[in-house]
Formats: sequence, C-alpha cells, structure tokens
Amino acid sequence: MIDLGFTGFPLVVALFIAGFWAFSCFRVLAEYERGVVFRLGRLQPKPMGPGLIFILVPIDRLVRVQLRTVVLDVPPQDVITRDNVSAKVNAVVFFRVVEPNRAVVEVENYHYATSQLAQTTLRSVLGQVELDDLLSKREQLNAQLQSILDKHTDPWGIKVSMVEVKHVDFPVEMQRAMARQAEAEREKRAKIIHAEGEFQASTQLARAADEIGKNPVTLQLRYLQTLTEISSEKNSTILFPVPIDMFTAFKPRS
Repeated sequence: MIDLGFTGFPLVVALFIAGFWAFSCFRVLAEYERGVVFRLGRLQPKPMGPGLIFILVPIDRLVRVQLRTVVLDVPPQDVITRDNVSAKVNAVVFFRVVEPNRAVVEVENYHYATSQLAQTTLRSVLGQVELDDLLSKREQLNAQLQSILDKHTDPWGIKVSMVEVKHVDFPVEMQRAMARQAEAEREKRAKIIHAEGEFQASTQLARAADEIGKNPVTLQLRYLQTLTEISSEKNSTILFPVPIDMFTAFKPRS
C-alpha cells in the first residue's frame, strides 16, 4: 500500500483549484441576453450566447447586454411652443439593443444616454410647433421624434421603435383661456347652424308662398286647418282674422 502523505496533498489542492477555475469559466445566458467579451482588453468580434458559454477567467471579461425592448419614461419637460405658450410635456420611448458590441463600446451607458437624448429632442422638436399643432398633430410629432432619436442612437447599436407623447400640461390661466376659446367656438357653430336653419326655413316659406299665390283656395284650406288645430286646445275665446277673399270661393257662380 502506497501512502502519498505530504507529497499527494499539493496534487489534490491543484486539482481542486483547477476544477473550481473551470467551473467559474462557465456562464449561462438567457434567451434575451448576449455576452460581450473583452479578452485582455480587446473586444471579441462576435457576442456570445444564449445558453451555456465558456470564457477564460481572468483573461476574459464578460458584459451582459439585454436585447428586450426597454420602456423609457421621459420625465416632464418644460417646453415653450413657437407661439410662446409654456407647457410641461412627458413622453415614453420604446427602444432595444440590436448590436450588443456597439452598445457597450460606443457609449458608456446606453440607457442613460438614450434618456438624456430623448429629453433634449423632446424640448427641441416641440418647441418648434404651435400650440394647436401640439394638440392636434400628435401622430406626426411622434413619428418625427422617433425618426430623430433612431438616427442619433443608430451609432450606438440602438433601435428606437416608437415614441409617444403621453400628456401635455398647461398653466391654469392657459386652461381657462382654452376653455373660453372652446366655448366661443361652440357658440359660433351653434349660430351658424341656427342661421342655416333660418335660411332653409325662409326658402321653404318663399316656395310655399309662390304655390299659394298660384292657387288662392290653398290659403283658404290652410285657414280652416289652423282653426281645427286651435279648436283642439282648451281655449275659451279664439280671435282669428278671416280675410274677405276667403268667402269668394263659396259665392255662387253666375
């Protein structure tokens, strides 16, 4: 029987250290993750993952990058429109990493950089439009914001898929002015509709007068119909002017 004694202990320690090192070299990346590897400080050309990967520790340094869409809430920004109206506007930006290597190498913190870029772009774009366009042309403004952000984040390997302006908040004085303007607009439409109704009614009355003028008997029948309608009401006395010409139809013809 061979007794290793002291001479076998270093071998066991070496095997244990080697096993521990080999185990520490394995990493597991989820389906939505990619691993950007730096070997002795140099970027490896192809990201690793998903699944089980092997890196050389401590020669390699692994940076995990998520490929899922990030929902970035842009805090309210003070905006002065082109017609000098102050407002607070917030938005939401949807973006994701499409090139992990560039997202790590080209910018220090792509999430923070995208957030700051979204805030400055929001103030810049909305400051060039008037108040009415800010309220009525949301889709066009969203598309313009998305195009600008996507263009500036493309060198970082970031794809901005959508930008939505969520809420526009005005001062109390401006809200009152807008309420008065909306009320005046409703009154304007009501007067226009009333005038159109009066015009149509007068046109129909003129046509009716022309028809009655062609046949006087029609006027007499209209008087009789009016008497019938009044008599159905609970009135004690009815004063109804009757033209003399009305009785000419009842005179015997010679």
